[in-house]
Amino acid sequence: MPEQPELTIQGWGPAPAAPTEQGGNGLDGVLTKAARRHLVRELGWTPRATPPVPVEEIALAPSRLPEAARDALAALLGADNVRTDRESRLRRAGGKSYLDLLRRREGDASDAPDAVVLPGTTEETAALLATCSELGVVVVPFGGGTSVVGGLAGVDPDDRPTIAVDLGRMASVQALDVPSSMVTVGPGMRGPALEQELGRQGLTFGHLPQSWEFATLGGYAATRSAGQASTGVGRFDDLVAGLTLASPSGVLELGHAPASAAGPDLLGLALGSEGTLGVITELKLRVRPKPSVSSYEGWSFRTWPAGLAALQNLARLDLLPDVVRLSDPDETRANLLMAGGTGAKALRGSLRARGRGDGCMLVVGWEGVPDVVRARMRAASSLLRDGGAVRLGRRVGESWRSHRYGAPYTRDRLMDGGLLVETLETAATWTALPTVYDSVRRALRESLVRTGHQPLVMTHLSHGYPTGASLYFTVIADRDDALPIQQWLGAKRAATDALLAAGGTLTHHHAVGADHRPWLEREVGPLGVEVLRAVKQRLDPQGICNPGVLLPD
Repeated sequence: MPEQPELTIQGWGPAPAAPTEQGGNGLDGVLTKAARRHLVRELGWTPRATPPVPVEEIALAPSRLPEAARDALAALLGADNVRTDRESRLRRAGGKSYLDLLRRREGDASDAPDAVVLPGTTEETAALLATCSELGVVVVPFGGGTSVVGGLAGVDPDDRPTIAVDLGRMASVQALDVPSSMVTVGPGMRGPALEQELGRQGLTFGHLPQSWEFATLGGYAATRSAGQASTGVGRFDDLVAGLTLASPSGVLELGHAPASAAGPDLLGLALGSEGTLGVITELKLRVRPKPSVSSYEGWSFRTWPAGLAALQNLARLDLLPDVVRLSDPDETRANLLMAGGTGAKALRGSLRARGRGDGCMLVVGWEGVPDVVRARMRAASSLLRDGGAVRLGRRVGESWRSHRYGAPYTRDRLMDGGLLVETLETAATWTALPTVYDSVRRALRESLVRTGHQPLVMTHLSHGYPTGASLYFTVIADRDDALPIQQWLGAKRAATDALLAAGGTLTHHHAVGADHRPWLEREVGPLGVEVLRAVKQRLDPQGICNPGVLLPD
């Protein structure tokens, strides 16, 4: 298998610049002239060069891992699988949130681990955790490094040495049960590699988050991930038939396919545990036949409420597409301006001519066998038209599909130009969605305006359910170069308080991490937090497993 690409230390990664009206590199390679004018006008933004410091200038403290601990780990795993060199540690220094990137772009890698270890089996991982528990060494599982909520922080109240447990050696298909539609894989495997292996048997997994190129299957499990096609195929936790969890106290084998009524489902304790209970070392996943046809297309609604009402109706009748993504007017306008070329110009002109220049774009996608896809499309299309939607055609849908992983690369370039760019997400019932939408947008605007910066807040709905849907917010503002971290912390705090008060969930698919943990008690209640603490105490009595995330102080 070819070597997998790696995320860059100070960003998502180098990507080919999308063609624009003017071409070029840097901001000129990702912004059309119209998009640049739009951001300058909306934000009062002064484009400027704010590149990251050279990687060689990033400050990295000496490793604090005691020699005796290093020798013990090397005896377990082999000397080559215990690393303290600069690059290994930098590449596991936190995740990819805006705050993570700000710190590393400014030369701060204080969250880097003291060492990186690479176990190759469940037995090695369990022995590693038991040894670290005895030695007082903190353990942070590391998959793809794509966390955007501080999930790799490993902040220990006792300031003990920390190691990153890189799961890259456990990245293969271990068993494939075609009759049962189930595959057993290692946690370090990435989505593209799994799809390649399954494709040889005419199968697919189909979990496609925006981090798909880099994130690992173990990371999906630990964070209860949702993919762009989750409306159709289900969230990641819906697709897990079982898993193995190595903890400092022993190994748990959880889940029994196809189903069991033997007491409470303990599998749910590991899914979403974010490395606080141990390390996931094996996953049994549900797979399906590779779809023989797919169809992606665009639609337009005049207003956001009209779009919400139409999707709610589809959900009620179980006619939602596999992919559904409704952008509000601000996101629709920005996306159309960001798209260069004559096709995007023609679409903008067509929408204005139809009186939908300030409307909402909907992208939908269906996958499966031809007769079923055609029937679902006909039924859904009829209801969308009844709801006031106008069909824009497949070119719009295929354009979204071909650029579906591009936003994090664009964020790197926008940060280079002096912009704050960050996201947050939630979910709510159909009844609460309008209030959550209004409350979060208002909280973000008010917080950022207080710092002297007018933001652009863009929103889309995705991941539809019979009872509700998720909302995904993207925030862009001129960065406060004096206090950039405080600028976003204030806005995120205000938005989180607002969404919880309005009836939203603390997180829909980004997980809790360090960023959300102060609010966890409001989501699960004081007794819920105590139950989680009791489980952690039994599995991890010395508190070495990813402290500082999930559970509040």
